[in-house]
Amino acid sequence: MVHEFLPELLLILAVATAGAIAFERLRLPSIAGFLVVGALVGPGGLGLIADVERVQELAELGVVFLLFEIGLELPIERLRRMWRAALSAGGFQVALTLGAVTALGLGLGLDTPPALVLGALVAMSSTALVMGLLAQRGEIDTPYGQLVVGILLFQDLCVVPFLLAVPILATGAGGDGYGFDFAIEIARALAVLALFGIVARFALPALLDRVARLRSREIFTMVAFLSVVGSAVIAELLGLTLAVGAFIGGLVLSISPYSHQLFAEVVPLRGVLLGTFFTAVGMLFDPVVAMEQWPAVLAYSGGVVLLKAGFIIAIVVFVLRMGVRLGVRTGLALAQTGEFSFVLAGVAATAGLLDSDLHQVFIAGSIATLVATPLLVGAAPGIASRLGRTAETGEDQKEAGGEGDRADHVVLVGFGLAGQNVARVLHARDIEYVAVDTNAAGVREALGRGEPVIYGDASRRAILAKLGVRDARLVVVAVNDPVATREIVTLARRLAPEVPVLARTHFVLDVDKLTESGATKVVVEELESTLELVSEMLRHFGVPEDSIARFAAELRDEGYVFLRTPQMILDPWLSDLLEGVASEWIEVPDHFPGEASFTDLAVRERTGASVVAVEREGTTEVSPPASYAVRAGDRLLAVGSPNVIEALRGLLEERAG
Repeated sequence: MVHEFLPELLLILAVATAGAIAFERLRLPSIAGFLVVGALVGPGGLGLIADVERVQELAELGVVFLLFEIGLELPIERLRRMWRAALSAGGFQVALTLGAVTALGLGLGLDTPPALVLGALVAMSSTALVMGLLAQRGEIDTPYGQLVVGILLFQDLCVVPFLLAVPILATGAGGDGYGFDFAIEIARALAVLALFGIVARFALPALLDRVARLRSREIFTMVAFLSVVGSAVIAELLGLTLAVGAFIGGLVLSISPYSHQLFAEVVPLRGVLLGTFFTAVGMLFDPVVAMEQWPAVLAYSGGVVLLKAGFIIAIVVFVLRMGVRLGVRTGLALAQTGEFSFVLAGVAATAGLLDSDLHQVFIAGSIATLVATPLLVGAAPGIASRLGRTAETGEDQKEAGGEGDRADHVVLVGFGLAGQNVARVLHARDIEYVAVDTNAAGVREALGRGEPVIYGDASRRAILAKLGVRDARLVVVAVNDPVATREIVTLARRLAPEVPVLARTHFVLDVDKLTESGATKVVVEELESTLELVSEMLRHFGVPEDSIARFAAELRDEGYVFLRTPQMILDPWLSDLLEGVASEWIEVPDHFPGEASFTDLAVRERTGASVVAVEREGTTEVSPPASYAVRAGDRLLAVGSPNVIEALRGLLEERAG
């Protein structure tokens, strides 16, 4: 038995790896790759794996480790900061999707339990896939990315009640309906969940604390795996599910000081088991049934995309009032079935709530939505811009005549931390400015402080026109969304061809795009941090500040070309800047005796330095003559190479004795 299983396990790992590599090369989600290769080698495909049930038993461990990790890594602090968006947008999305799909299922003749399960399956999106795409595109910290993350967090929290509901629904479906016994079953499940959570809250951290005192990595690793599997098995013995137990175990351990080490111990094996799980799910795919049910598969995949995207767009536009563009991008990013849906579908199928045909429709349609997601996310900015312009054309035309009466001012787009710092400097220099931001709460706070800030989307023509962009001295774009930054720069250049546009971006890949869009200057945070690191290194080796400043200025003027290329050799002209002429203030030592002129000291002859200014008691003598006498406490502004300036410093010290 064991010898028969090992070749099958080896085959599963091999095809899962091959599928992940192939789909990564195609820039498609690896999850879809696992599913596709599973279908290829399963009974419905080449039939290389005979006993799918045996593989699924191993694959359940992948689900356990996934849920444990989700609980362990649930960003509680981020959830606290984003709870309003997560609760409102995520809550509405899950409730509307669940209700609409359930009603549609009932209308198509499904019983209540399968219809509810189908609604829960559609309500979930893929956290792993979407977060990976956002990270790859550098959009997690954008307003759109933060909203997507908030909705995904809410969906992840819904996993536990959905999993708890499956055995309860199965009990009601198998009995006389949903009467008193059904209510008792719900109360029992909640009581068991509470008891398990309380015991785990005190038992697991105490166990890890004792183990950590032994200072043995091997023992800690074994206890980490014991925590994962043990919490799952105990929960199942109490009448819950393996996945629920693993999630609660990870959640209670997330607040312990050992959560990071636990994560490091669990993640490697979790990845292998999760790949095995999705490959096993793919083996359940039956192409014959899917072909017979192709209208249902097409309706499911298309319906999921349209329904979820439509609900999310409506929520963002009409409930959160965050604009059509943001709504379209958020909706298209979340318009797929998630990995937890496969977990839930497997539990529901085992409980008898999904028949084989419906399960096949779900698997085939879900694979299609996962494969389509990168394409939808890539196309979302263009679609959002077109729909946004169409929706706002009428309003823009009504507002277009209301040009602002400002002139010779700075238009500041974005009033976050960067925008506020820019505004602070402008205020200190008495330069008039007006700012615009889409964060309603931030705008209210700024208005309360008397700041000239308005609420609006600067990618709209009417908003920039009202800000008086045509008569501005400068436009500064400091928003976090790279797509919105390009749109704003393009619009500002179109409206005001002669006005300089300064744009900030996070990543070097956006420099050329922003320059092509019309930005006069692009400041790259990624490269500025690198430039600061290089500057600190040069200071450590004694390079004068003036040389460092000119070196940094030239790099910026050249568009960070050297920092953006892979060549390892510094261009000669940049090297010359570091070795060339510099200026530096040098103090005459306090123990300098009496007075001495530059002629007496033979400054030019002995050092080669030029003294262009002398500061004494708050007054400055510019271009002092050779007869000028210096004394203790004077400050000399010397010009020359680093070696020359160092020689002048040595000459003064020598004279001081």
